[in-house]
Amino acid sequence: MSQVASALDPALLRGDPVAWTRALIAIPSVNPDLEAGGRGEGEMADFLRPYLDAWGFRVRRTEPAPGRVCLVAHLGDGSPTLALCGHLDTVGVEGMSIPPFGAEERGGRLHGRGAADMKSGLAAILCAAAETAASGGPGRGTLALVFTADEENASLGLRHLLDGGLTADGVVVAEPTELAIAPASKGFLWLRVQATGRAAHGSRPDSGRDAIRQVGRVLAALDTDDLGVESGASSPHPLLGRGSLHAGTIRGGVAASVYPASCTLVLEARLLPGQDADPVRDRLDRLLDRVEAAHPGVPLAAEMDMVRPGAELGADSPLFLGLAAAIGEEGLPVRTEGMSAWVESAWFMEAGIPALCFGPGSIGDAHTSDESVAVDEIRAAARVLSRLVRGQLAPRPPADPS
Repeated sequence: MSQVASALDPALLRGDPVAWTRALIAIPSVNPDLEAGGRGEGEMADFLRPYLDAWGFRVRRTEPAPGRVCLVAHLGDGSPTLALCGHLDTVGVEGMSIPPFGAEERGGRLHGRGAADMKSGLAAILCAAAETAASGGPGRGTLALVFTADEENASLGLRHLLDGGLTADGVVVAEPTELAIAPASKGFLWLRVQATGRAAHGSRPDSGRDAIRQVGRVLAALDTDDLGVESGASSPHPLLGRGSLHAGTIRGGVAASVYPASCTLVLEARLLPGQDADPVRDRLDRLLDRVEAAHPGVPLAAEMDMVRPGAELGADSPLFLGLAAAIGEEGLPVRTEGMSAWVESAWFMEAGIPALCFGPGSIGDAHTSDESVAVDEIRAAARVLSRLVRGQLAPRPPADPS
């Protein structure tokens, strides 16, 4: 063993999933775009690198933006390539009721920021990597590990990697699914509505134009016109149900005694796989035209702030079938569920790369004030991913000479 490898934690080096989760929770990696003072992914990447090197992976570090770090590591050569993916960043820690980086274990659960989303998933990936390396590497093809930056905000990391040519034959994103296979996820669309009024003293209704009230009329109109988000599908999606539309933020006005000169409303639409954002935007424009025609003098305008696609991988895909087999072989129930949240598997799918989600923890625990994950789920996820790698990258049987 090299001098560097001998200095590494033996439990992490051999792939202990609970030790890995505890170690990763203890490293702050709050997305700096979400909370002031967030340290981003650099320390996480620096911590992982010597272990990946010790296991024989070829490692590439990239920065999609200054200080925002991704790692991509490969073991083996040629096709097929199976990728295991997870994001290094977390949401902020303000308002947490537990020590965010304490990694305390209580009642069979590890607690801390990122415990569920998704440092336990990263731990499962790393343990599969350690086992694969210890066995001499993949039987054939390549195992890729993809650790991304900025998933919790704009997904700059994965977008940067895909634009740079990252590819694979299949990807498992280890987001929290409670050990269910999650082949489908919703997309989302942010729509910004701007009302432009005219400031005036509150005693001068003849001069003022109330932008907030105009936005209120827009909200009232949305009670009877959901922009086709919910009503557009003839039937609910079997895993995801229906799309949804809600008002996320509204800002306007400077004082109670002043007519508000502006008001900004941000709507979020959660879209089903295959549901296009453009018709939703077009329908909103028509709704704004109706409101403005009925109440002139306060112009309305809309723009799309951010669009993320939904995605769905068929249950007959080799990746889905291989993961289902690995779960069953571990004696676990094979369950299929949808991801209500947007996940980076959708970016892979948009790039033509089969992808789905599977990992420990519940999305219901993600981002909470007392985030936690079950220790048993971490261990089970690590076993399943290790078995998946063995199955997907097993040597081909010799051809039958007959």
